[in-house]
Amino acid sequence: MKDYRMYIDGQWVDAASKNTFADLNPYTGEVFAMVAAGGKADAARAIEAASRAFPSWAKTGPAERRAYLLKAAAIVDRRKDEIMGIINEETGAAFPISIIQVMAAITMLQVAAGQITSVSGEMLPSDFPGAANFITRQPAGVVAGISPWNAPFILSIRSVVFPMAYGNTTIAKPSQETPVSGGLLFAEILEEAGFPKGVYNVISNGPGLSGEVGDEFIINPKVRRISFTGSTEVGRQIAEKAGKHLKRVTLELGGSDPFIVLKDADIDAAVNAGVFGRYIHQGQICMSSKRFLVEKEVAGEFTAKFTERAKRLKIGDPRKQDTVIGPLINKHQLELLQGQVDDAVKKGAKLLCGGKADGLCFYPTVLSKINRTMRVYNEETCGPVAPIIEVEDEKEALLVANGTPYGLSAGIFTRDMQKGMELAEQIEAGMVHINDASFLDEPHCPFGGMKDSGYGKSSGMAAMEEYTELRWISYQKTPKQYLF
Repeated sequence: MKDYRMYIDGQWVDAASKNTFADLNPYTGEVFAMVAAGGKADAARAIEAASRAFPSWAKTGPAERRAYLLKAAAIVDRRKDEIMGIINEETGAAFPISIIQVMAAITMLQVAAGQITSVSGEMLPSDFPGAANFITRQPAGVVAGISPWNAPFILSIRSVVFPMAYGNTTIAKPSQETPVSGGLLFAEILEEAGFPKGVYNVISNGPGLSGEVGDEFIINPKVRRISFTGSTEVGRQIAEKAGKHLKRVTLELGGSDPFIVLKDADIDAAVNAGVFGRYIHQGQICMSSKRFLVEKEVAGEFTAKFTERAKRLKIGDPRKQDTVIGPLINKHQLELLQGQVDDAVKKGAKLLCGGKADGLCFYPTVLSKINRTMRVYNEETCGPVAPIIEVEDEKEALLVANGTPYGLSAGIFTRDMQKGMELAEQIEAGMVHINDASFLDEPHCPFGGMKDSGYGKSSGMAAMEEYTELRWISYQKTPKQYLF
């Protein structure tokens, strides 16, 4: 067990209250670490540190900022085995999602470094004689990133790395379930990389203190942007509060991501993608494939092959490299998921495999005979449960896919590229992947949803729109004639 303090203004510090909390390993139930329990006062202290650091960091040249980010990427690469071990112990992540997070973090740091010199402006003509218009971009200021527990290493990095690249200073607030892999570990990496003090700060809040830390981010005028990844319920609360203060937020929220299999699809390829997209990290990822919409003509074949694959997935100790299904993050998530499965079976769903748990490890589950009254049809399922819904044709598939408040990601399997594109254009989701799972991320592409899955893009060049200020500066080179 290790003790972790918060990282503020380049220093490792205790919470103002001196309180700590236990960070548990979800598989063993043992204490992984004791962590500083930060609150409102600590958030205010971090905001002050980031605000002081902002003028200098904003003026730091692009080559120097790029060097910092590339050094951080190299450190992540060198320490990847250690990082994967921490992710595994703190979050219950098996090898596949652990290595994905680490490799994605390296790429994301490199992509952000490459974007630094892409922050540019333009010169526009003027209708006034002797005048010129300059359109410029500048960093917004202090950016607060609030990240979840389900993929904490990569999602916390995503919330701050593009803002830092553009010249903003940052504060990370990880989930109380994953304070180390969700922020404190990255602070160690940036400290080793030599980042100036105050550019990156971390507040690890204790149980019951998340709201007051988040409220300080919203209320404090020195925070100019907030990036939030988490539930739709909390995201809506943040958006409402931020609106009162005219503060811009980027929201990446929940999803009930459809996976459509048309009758002309390569069924074996669809099964491979579907199993990966549903069961990676126990199905706890926001963009996991959560509803399988299969045309009736191939539903039997797809369901049989999918179920057989699901039954073979190894469940248990995430420290073993061949384990696929590790523990859910906590008892609350287990009870929620079990309730959704039990509700479906009670209302007529056929349980093809799974439907039970061993400790916090929920067996890979497949359900068929799904109808609209079931919770698995209408709610986000954050666990290894695959509801398979038969549809008559692609039109019904589209109606079912869009018949949810969410709109994060989607997958479509078809051999007809034109049909796939036509369907993709009509699906109400921020990201659609043809002949691939809904679980897909490339840091140079715009990541984000629509509808109740949020708004704003947190990566790619689109992130520049979120974390910089676009300004108009005019220059009158000769005296101007006014009306009076």
